[in-house]
Amino acid sequence: MADTQEFIDYYEVLQVNPGCDAKILEKAYHHFALKYHPDHTGDADVSKFQEVTEAYNVLRNPEKRAAYNETYAKLRGDSWFQIPGAEEAGVEEKSALADAEAHRKILMHLYKRRREQADQPGVVAYYVQQMLDCSDETFEFHVWYLKSKGLISMTEQAELSITIDGVDHVISMSRTAEAAKLLLAQSDREAAGNA
Repeated sequence: MADTQEFIDYYEVLQVNPGCDAKILEKAYHHFALKYHPDHTGDADVSKFQEVTEAYNVLRNPEKRAAYNETYAKLRGDSWFQIPGAEEAGVEEKSALADAEAHRKILMHLYKRRREQADQPGVVAYYVQQMLDCSDETFEFHVWYLKSKGLISMTEQAELSITIDGVDHVISMSRTAEAAKLLLAQSDREAAGNA
């Protein structure tokens, strides 16, 4: 791809997302190469076939694709597929761990409510958000995730409630935590015995 050439959006040529993996890329290439191949009757188009082949040859090669993505990002103003630096990755990892803890707290709170008041298991979302002390956007993310996983639902009164799958998940988490405690205690006893 010379600098004098007009920039060609290879992702558009193959009709794939810039974040696609090698399998998707290969499938798209085979589809369009077959469609536009000069020997194909009907849709044969030599220039489109060459464009598809060029796009595939650049995007399937990791080094060429990385260089192409830099130019692509500059021209399009997209930065979503750039790899974060080590500091940014650490922040994201901390966010994921914090999210997991928030999900655990929500589920445990709703589990407790279901156990104590089986006939009125719902909790007003505002109170759950206050317990977590998080922003509206973050809370919406937590609710979306837990609802999508089928672990919580909304009652007819628009309150949050744990589902059967949510109860099973809490029980599973509790068993895992208990097993970890037992292993840690056993490890401590063995270390003390060897000292």
